[in-house]
This record gives sequence, structure tokens and C-alpha cells, in this order.
Amino acid sequence: MPRAGQRLRIIVGGMVGQFPLGGVAWDYLHYVLGLLQLGHDVCYHEDTWAWPYDPIKRYPTDDPDYSVRFLQKFFEDYAPELRDRWHYVLLHDKHFGMSQAAFDEFAASADIFLNVSGACFVPDSLGGRCLKVFMDTDPGYNQIRLAERPAWSENIDRWCKAVRAHDRHLTYAENIHAEDCALPRLDYDWRPTRPVVTLEHWAALRDRQPPPDAPLTTVMTWDYFRGPLVHRGVKYRTKVPEFARFRNLCRLTPHPIELAVGGWKTPHDRLRHRGWKLADAGRETLTAESYQAFIARSLGEWSIAKNVYTATRSGWFSCRTACYLAAGRPAVVQDTAWSRYVPSGRGVIAFSNMQECLAGLEEVHAHLPLHRQAAFEIARDYLSPQAVLPPMIEAIYASSHESAPRPPGVGKAAAAQHKAPLRNQ
Repeated sequence: MPRAGQRLRIIVGGMVGQFPLGGVAWDYLHYVLGLLQLGHDVCYHEDTWAWPYDPIKRYPTDDPDYSVRFLQKFFEDYAPELRDRWHYVLLHDKHFGMSQAAFDEFAASADIFLNVSGACFVPDSLGGRCLKVFMDTDPGYNQIRLAERPAWSENIDRWCKAVRAHDRHLTYAENIHAEDCALPRLDYDWRPTRPVVTLEHWAALRDRQPPPDAPLTTVMTWDYFRGPLVHRGVKYRTKVPEFARFRNLCRLTPHPIELAVGGWKTPHDRLRHRGWKLADAGRETLTAESYQAFIARSLGEWSIAKNVYTATRSGWFSCRTACYLAAGRPAVVQDTAWSRYVPSGRGVIAFSNMQECLAGLEEVHAHLPLHRQAAFEIARDYLSPQAVLPPMIEAIYASSHESAPRPPGVGKAAAAQHKAPLRNQ
């Protein structure tokens, strides 16, 4: 177990080069920026063995130039001290940013390889003391594939073997050890954590007032799993069936809601007919800056979660919602049991049905200044690097028989108190 405040050498693995988009960049690189803030020696590494997606052409390509420029610009803009501390590998062969020799030297003395989303192949050059950490950011989908090994999941046996080969297993399913959580744990020692957001990179947005007619917004993909995701006879799905439960929301509230939605099966005409405002997700999330600009012009966030997150009572909390909160934009978002661990009612409001959803929207509009301030306070107290990363590192180093530390949270009874409406304030 490292001493408190000890400087560790940490490699963060991700898939920003594979999907060079603003939201993806913040999802993964917040870990790099946050660990840097806490004084750790950190670098970003990516080796997914996959063709990169070109967001201009909107299809995968064999040309890595766009991805390389995207990564280079991100670090120059947001962490210039890391401009030489990123390593992108195309198809396990061509190296960009750090040279292979420079990365191998760093990896040989690394303490932790933090494989966010399990996106990367484990580097061969890691030293023997390095702890390999699989971070499950897609709970339910991952656990059910591990348990059921569906035939439609490409290279499933190799993937299961790769997950098993990690030394530690973190998960965004904060409720995974609760009795009402339906996720299969198998014999993995799942250690809960949650997304992180660096407050300083959203401070300028926090000080910016949203436009008077600003809608609540979200970014989402209209997609489907490649095959049936079934566990113990129950079929789990993506966001589409959850959205269907709230498809008439815009007919029931006077407050505008805008979806930056992607996905080739998106029913644009049907959504507009039901009153939804639509934006092009590809354009709004093209860069890290455009993603921030989209959030800045929003009053706050409204969003549903994947069916597999809600139906299993996973406790998953959105890294996208973390960005809204850090920007001082309140969120009305579907509960996955996250409200047991992050307080609901001020700044971020959980809903499970249409009545709760409508009440949450009215609450935010009735007391917007209060909820804007509370949104930042939730980000600071529950999602910042200081709140999330030290417990995460402690959990990584805790032995299997120890009670792994958790990020700050609240019990079910305390969370329920925060759900009380603020009508008298």
C-alpha cells in the first residue's frame, strides 16, 4: 500500500484515438488530468488494435493522422506538461506521440496500468511490480458477457481471458454488492468507483450564464447491442426501450429539451413530431471544445440511462453528467440506484418514472440559481479528482480480504432525505 501522498507512476489506457470525439476525450483523459493534478507521474497509452473512426468522413479509416492531431491538440490545450506523455499505437504496429522506446522505458517502472473500459491490450513492457487494473465503465454489458459468453460477441473467449488477466477489477456499478443488484459478480472481486471530472477545466463554463431560452440537453446514441444480452432468462437492452417510456415527455412539459443524438437508426421525424428538439451529435461533439460549448449553451441535462444499467440496479453514474455538474449545469437523470451513493435532490435529481421526471424538471426551473450552485458542489464533493482518485488508488492496493475504500457517498436513508422538493427555499 503506497503512503498517503506518494507519487506513483501510472499509465492510463483509453480509446480516444480510436474515437477522436469531444465526449470520448473527456471520458478517458479526465483520469490523466486528474492524476496529474494529484501529483502523480502519468502518461496516456492507447493500443486497441482497431482502425480509428474519422468523425469528418464518419467512418473508420486506415489513416491515423486525424487521431494523432486530435490527441496532440488536446494535451497542448489542456495539459501542456503532458504534450510528450501520450502514446498512440495503430494496429499494434505504428507508434505516435512517445516513441516505442520511450514508452517502454516508462512502462518498465510503472506502478499502475489503469485500463479504462478495458480498451487496451496490456503493454508487454510493464514491469513485474505493476498492477494491471481493468476498469468496468459499462456495467451489465461486461458482466453478462463474462457470464454468458454470447456467440455474437466477437473474440469473446480472448476478451474474457484478457479481463481475467488483470490484477484488479474496478466498476462503475457502485451498487454491485447490494442484494437488489442483478449483475452477475462471478468470482471477480469488483471494487466500486465512479467517474472523475477535473473542475478547473470547466470553471469558465460554470461562470457563464446559460441563454434565457436554453433547453435541457443531452448527448446520446440511438443504438442496439450486436446481439441479445440475456442473463437468467432476462433480456437487457440499450437506451432505446428506456427512452420509449419517456417519448411523450415533451408533450407534457413546457420546458424545451434538446437531444444531440447519433446512430444510423435514429427516428428523427418521429422524435420531432413528439416535440423533441434535435441536434447533430457528430457536430456538437466533434472536439473537446465543441462538447464544452454544447454544455455551456444548455440550461442543464436531462437524460435516460441504458436499460441494462437501470434494470439491474447497477448504481452506474454518467461521466457525461459529471461534466454538466462541473459546468454548473444541473441534471435531471434516470436513477440506476446511483442516488444511494450520490445525493439526489439538489443539483442532480434522480427519476424513475414520468411523474418524478416532470417534478424534477419543474424543480430545476423554479430554483435554477440554487441548483446551479448545488450542481458544482456535487461535482466537487463526489466527482472531483480529490474525491474519487485517492479512494480508487487505495482500492487498487487493498488486498482481497480487506474492505476496499469507496469514493464519498451517502447511505440510502441519507440519499432519500436529499430527494425532498425544495419548494420552500
